[in-house]
Amino acid sequence: MSSIASNGLSGWSALPPEYAIPTVAPSLAEARQYCRKLATSHYENFSVATWFLPKRLRQHFYNVYAYCRISDDLGDEVGDPGASLQLLGAWQQELEACYAGSPKHPVFVALSETVQAFEIPKHEFSDLLTAFRQDQTVTRYKSFDDLLGYCKNSANPVGHLVLYLCGYKDSERQLLSDFTCTALQLANFWQDVSVDYAKCRIYLPLEDLHRFAVSEDDIAHRRNTSAFVEMMKFEVERAREWFRQGLPLIQKVSRELAVDIELFSRGGQEILNAIEAQGFAVLGRRPVISKPRKLALVARAALGKLV
Repeated sequence: MSSIASNGLSGWSALPPEYAIPTVAPSLAEARQYCRKLATSHYENFSVATWFLPKRLRQHFYNVYAYCRISDDLGDEVGDPGASLQLLGAWQQELEACYAGSPKHPVFVALSETVQAFEIPKHEFSDLLTAFRQDQTVTRYKSFDDLLGYCKNSANPVGHLVLYLCGYKDSERQLLSDFTCTALQLANFWQDVSVDYAKCRIYLPLEDLHRFAVSEDDIAHRRNTSAFVEMMKFEVERAREWFRQGLPLIQKVSRELAVDIELFSRGGQEILNAIEAQGFAVLGRRPVISKPRKLALVARAALGKLV
């Protein structure tokens, strides 16, 4: 597949070659296959989630996942903020072309079908790009409200997209989804404090570091001080509260979607449990969910669908 990756956008070379925008658009069948392959080979968690989806929706979820996956990689895997901003700009142009009916990238060729079928507003996709662009220039968040502003673009649109694919467009369900998606984002932030710091980012609100007398130097040198542990206890409980506020959504959607929401919500809560299990000392030791716990979550979700 020939591409325009060499046209001043050298950042493509840091990514898989198939990510580049081709000069000639693929057929719809080829585009569908591209998204399906990316979605089912990239992360096992996504494959597990699709077990519980109606077959008629799977391709559309593959299309949306492929968009989110590549968007995220353009922001996180290039290693050069300037190059990432250029690539995200080119990706934004493809999104515009998608809504104008003239995309070239297979993701957008496939996504055009999804957008039309479910009447998805463009901002649900472009808000994600806003967040990924923000990651290139903003590496600290003064307050929790500032962090929530980031989550509004980085996490919440994903929940909205899922709702659209399942036939829900109302603000009530979107708000409940926002609680869950923000909680998932927070759980990932608390899990990855050291990982993010290696990328020069701190998502813990600076006001909380100040309140608990935790220094950036503590994070840099992976010192799990008593003050840091107390701060993480506070952050974990705050994320748990956001999960609790989102749980009513499970009762307001179809059984198939309810299974997925419960699976991801409980998975996020298990991350918080894993943080607590190691005494909230996440610096230098990333908390993970054990394989038995993952299998138990999936089994519980499967049982819920059968029942």
